[in-house]
Amino acid sequence: MKATKIIYYVTTGLLSFLLLASAGMYIFNHEVVKEMFTNFGYPTYLIYPLAIAKISAVIVLWTKLNTLKEWAYSALSFEFLLAFFAHVMIGDGEQFGAVLALVLLFTSYLTEKRINN
Repeated sequence: MKATKIIYYVTTGLLSFLLLASAGMYIFNHEVVKEMFTNFGYPTYLIYPLAIAKISAVIVLWTKLNTLKEWAYSALSFEFLLAFFAHVMIGDGEQFGAVLALVLLFTSYLTEKRINN
């Protein structure tokens, strides 16, 4: 059980760092992100709401609110899958971040379930 908790805290911490770094880039490096969203064909008005959603997800992942935590894991899995396919479709070779995020997300989710059961 101790190893499971260590894996949970490490993966959730790394995932949180990844999400906060991404949200920080969305907020503080807006022009680069705006250009990236334009290349994807996404509307640029989604940048700030996505940054807020990522910060909110980090907060929820570290709480005991299990229902909200399930929703956060679900939303993040969709976001990372869509990011992966967006990078694959435009062929920029930047999909590794999304793959890493998915691995961290699923590891965090599975270990959290094992701890709580």
